[in-house]
Amino acid sequence: MIKKIVLGVIVVVLVGGGIGYFYFLNEEEKESPKLVEKKRVIKDKLNERVKYEIDNGIFKSHYKEAYEIVKQMTVEEKIAQLLLVRYPDENQKEILKQYQFGGYLFFAKDFKGKTKDEVISMTNMVQEVAKIPILTALDEEGGIVVRVSSNPNLRGSKFLSSQELYRQGGFDKIREDTIEKSSLLNSLGLNLNLAPVVDVSTNSNDYMYKRSLGQNAEITSEFAKEVIESSKNTGVSYTLKHFPGYGNNVDTHSESSRDNRSLESLHEIDLKPFIEGIKSGAEAVLVSHNIVTAIDRENPASLSSSINQLLREELGFTGVVIVDDLVMGAVKDIPDKSLISLKAGNDLLITTDYLESIGEIKGGVDRGEITEEELDKHVIRILSWKYEKGLIK
Repeated sequence: MIKKIVLGVIVVVLVGGGIGYFYFLNEEEKESPKLVEKKRVIKDKLNERVKYEIDNGIFKSHYKEAYEIVKQMTVEEKIAQLLLVRYPDENQKEILKQYQFGGYLFFAKDFKGKTKDEVISMTNMVQEVAKIPILTALDEEGGIVVRVSSNPNLRGSKFLSSQELYRQGGFDKIREDTIEKSSLLNSLGLNLNLAPVVDVSTNSNDYMYKRSLGQNAEITSEFAKEVIESSKNTGVSYTLKHFPGYGNNVDTHSESSRDNRSLESLHEIDLKPFIEGIKSGAEAVLVSHNIVTAIDRENPASLSSSINQLLREELGFTGVVIVDDLVMGAVKDIPDKSLISLKAGNDLLITTDYLESIGEIKGGVDRGEITEEELDKHVIRILSWKYEKGLIK
């Protein structure tokens, strides 16, 4: 006697970037409690995947691990994880223990006069009180921006500017410098360098000229590629800045700046080094406070969803987007700037006034201006980065 067998089939499909499913049943299965439970489990798993599979990005292998942490976090803990806070002058350990920031940003004053062992003690101390290992960041560009190598106890001389390195030995010298710089920073417990400056500037009168390579777009693009590739597997991540290119704009530390160059000019010149750096595996991009009128006539780049869309959708960047310090003159008087920056799509906010940033974002969540699910996406990306870097084991 041959028994008739009817199979139930599950078909999983992608629907508009999300995940849906169909379950075809035979008549005998329709009333089965076991089947009802099976369907519920499948649906829950698919819904969970929607929450942590935020994109097909460079940290995607860690999204699920990151989501497991995020599920256990409070709203306040999630907000704190989105902040890269300027290292306070006092009570640094107690403040971090209370708020659990995503990272601390160190300046030259924090290293001044310290021995190597004292710096290691400082970075170890902050990691010891962090429930989730933190980013320990600085700007070690070389030339006029040197936080660590300005201290002769830590290096015999200051790191040279990219211009001087290129003049002395081209990209061979650039690669050697990146590896040496990374080795020193890693030995001190520092894991994020807010460099290189990949802004294209060939005019010595430009504000950003001395910090740039001082070469055209093609050579600067190769510079971006060489630094990012040389930094891999050194324990230190590097950051392309200042997106979408600083040009000849004034200093946004002190005042607002409007960039009136055409979109064609940005594509032909300024975006090229970022594109090359992203193709080479850049993990982070830092966005400036310039108002780039060809893209967004009203908002500084750091607060603009249009700038973020350019970076994410057109350039295909899937790493962490960092915004320059929100205490800088170009944005400091804008209400709710931390909340606006997150809503624009940025992930990690550099802030000196962390209480203001926390208050603005928490207020936005309470008012429904940003959802907790939106916070989760940013936190997942940052935690996935920390997994990728080996900070979270």
